[in-house]
Amino acid sequence: MADFRLRREEVLDGERLTAMLEESPARAAQAILMAAGEGVLEAQALLGQILLDGHGIAQDQPLALRWFEIAAGQGHLMARNMLGRCHEHGWGCVADAERAARHYQTAADAGLDWAMYNLANLHATGRGIPENHALALALYRRAAESGHAKSMNLLGRYLEEGRQCPQDLPTARDWYRRAAEGGDFRGQFSHAAILADDGRIDEALGWLRKALDGGSVNFLRVASESLMNAQYSQIRAMSDAYKLRLAELVAL
Repeated sequence: MADFRLRREEVLDGERLTAMLEESPARAAQAILMAAGEGVLEAQALLGQILLDGHGIAQDQPLALRWFEIAAGQGHLMARNMLGRCHEHGWGCVADAERAARHYQTAADAGLDWAMYNLANLHATGRGIPENHALALALYRRAAESGHAKSMNLLGRYLEEGRQCPQDLPTARDWYRRAAEGGDFRGQFSHAAILADDGRIDEALGWLRKALDGGSVNFLRVASESLMNAQYSQIRAMSDAYKLRLAELVAL
């Protein structure tokens, strides 16, 4: 019993659990599974996530969906957001963007920045719900002001383009900087572009390297093509590094 109590406490301690998931995923998964069965809400949401990812436990998307439903039913906002993700992408269920939007709306109304961001993406693209850039902008702004780095970058884009709002380049630049400093790789790329336009090449290269390290496959594919058209040769040369990293990720 003492051993179980220790593991249950580890589930409730975010820092210890993160370390466990990195150092011993199977042990962390066992602790999460046991605590989830005992009704620990955070463990139930975490169990859904590791089942979805196959991290320390066999991947099982339908079972992940079920645990997200259990945790969301008890008010766990990130689990509600993840239900939206599952329905948006068809993880463990038939893809249904309209249903995803309803889950995102519930969590966004309760103040979850990730749900605001995901709902804004649906409004911006018209998936599952009517395209509405005014609502997308409002949601990105709310999430950005709550500290959500990805939303900061997209808010910057709306402000730069003057879409659904007056064009405001100084404020757009500031949001790009904040997104970059918050760890969003697209924000890092946007911030690097601004720095390069200002002739601050060394600083721009530093942020491009950070974006390279964290970028997704789709981002790297688009970014590598964009870099080929850059004004400065040092920036253009980064295209090769992006293509190499893309090839590495695709090969995994």
